[in-house]
Amino acid sequence: MDDTTPPPLSRPARVSLGALSGLLAEYAAIAVAELAAAAVRPESGPVLAVGGAAIDRTPPAVKDWAIRRFGTDDKLVLQLGILTVLTLLALALGVLAVRWRRAGAGGVLAFGAVGAWAAVTRPDSTAPTDALPSVVGAVTGAALLYLLVGRLPATRGRSAEPGLERRAFLVAAAAAAVASTGAGVAGRVLGGTRGRSAVASRDSVVLPAPVSKAAPVPGGAALRTGGVSPFTTPNEDFYRVDTALTVPKVDADGWRLRIHGKGVVRERVLSFADLLDMPLIERDITLTCVSNEVGGPYVGTARWTGVRLADLLRRCGVKPPSEGGPADQLVARSVDGMTIGSPVEEVMDGRDALLAVGMNGQPLPFAHGFPVRMVVPGLYGYVSACKWIQDIELTTFDAYDPYWVRRGWARRAPVKTQSRIDTPRPFARPESGTVVVAGVAWAQHRGIDKVEIRVDDGPWEETRLAAEDTRDTWRQWSYSWQAAKGGHTLTVRATDRTGETQTGERASTLPDGASGWHSVVVTVD
Repeated sequence: MDDTTPPPLSRPARVSLGALSGLLAEYAAIAVAELAAAAVRPESGPVLAVGGAAIDRTPPAVKDWAIRRFGTDDKLVLQLGILTVLTLLALALGVLAVRWRRAGAGGVLAFGAVGAWAAVTRPDSTAPTDALPSVVGAVTGAALLYLLVGRLPATRGRSAEPGLERRAFLVAAAAAAVASTGAGVAGRVLGGTRGRSAVASRDSVVLPAPVSKAAPVPGGAALRTGGVSPFTTPNEDFYRVDTALTVPKVDADGWRLRIHGKGVVRERVLSFADLLDMPLIERDITLTCVSNEVGGPYVGTARWTGVRLADLLRRCGVKPPSEGGPADQLVARSVDGMTIGSPVEEVMDGRDALLAVGMNGQPLPFAHGFPVRMVVPGLYGYVSACKWIQDIELTTFDAYDPYWVRRGWARRAPVKTQSRIDTPRPFARPESGTVVVAGVAWAQHRGIDKVEIRVDDGPWEETRLAAEDTRDTWRQWSYSWQAAKGGHTLTVRATDRTGETQTGERASTLPDGASGWHSVVVTVD
């Protein structure tokens, strides 16, 4: 060996290159799988499939913790977590393959089998071909790991040409990285083509003028107090809580809604154009997520445009149970496989339950259900607000448990009377003197009649209520507090139009929504 010949590879360096081989194999497997998923069905990709399966099997308490901790970023955190786990496993399999080459490649195939199983068992899976992306990706990754480890330079004393072996490995590794990147880019381009057609279909939507417009929001419904939530929540600020790891982008031109089941005399399949041809109404409605903790942010008000769901059901011959109808549950199914169960009686009792096509004067945003979603005032979203809806089946509560009920949530979930202090914020340090305390209260479809505030352990004092828009929307309130120096606890409670005062008994979100009084602690300077 002369001075220009690189020394033989040490054992630690060989193990490090084995770990690198594992990473490259993982990269190739995911890239090829995503390319295959773009051709088969984007949701069948292994990361989305495994992530969806993880969500399906997550205990409700953990789900609520994730929503509280990460908010609308919970899905991104889950995907990053999956990729982190895969990376660690890839490193381990690469190291394993240095000594047991076939075992390392077999490990890659095993994880491909997990991805294939997750894909075909997802609620939105419609064909065995959903397993193909994970299978193709795993085979590619296993073959690449086997190849790269086979090209690793030998350790001292086992090779006469370590330089040539090292160059051969680096060439193979670089080629694998370039090819994998190409596959990933191709998958993005192909998947983006589908998304672009959906975007184009939304951009072309012109919402017809509603035959029944929402009344103008009363001038006194929005307080001129800094820090209070705006009466109407902008689309970009409206909360989003669902199980979809990626927002479904549905082409409105190909969308269809089927209505069928018990008591449906005239089964129907509707297109988006069919819905737009029907009489549309416009209503201000406040929505609340059952995962909203006391004082939480998952509540908002929007102006929704859509078709009265009760009118559409009656055209299909459906009668509510109070009129002798055989179905007491309406099961809505989303394009992502979600099932939402709503009580037929409440949907048809005269409230403005909608198949919504518009939100705040625009076609629904993709994140909020484009092209069509359900909106039912007075019910928590998990029993009413099906986004990306494509199927409505009339059935009974005894015959079928939808997604969340199977996970321990209540079958029926009317929104509880709640109130929240928006200002001052927790741990604020206002100056002594007059401090405006303000916030919102809601009891959809019942309305708010009174909001009271208590300072420390003092008496309950009635606040000033802003004007009411409708009983289906939240109501702002304010109170001028003569604040003395020191630490204080401010607590709020509301009374709805039935005369029921919000309970102070604390309850978690499971099984039918949180209860208790919202309090903030401040220090007056």
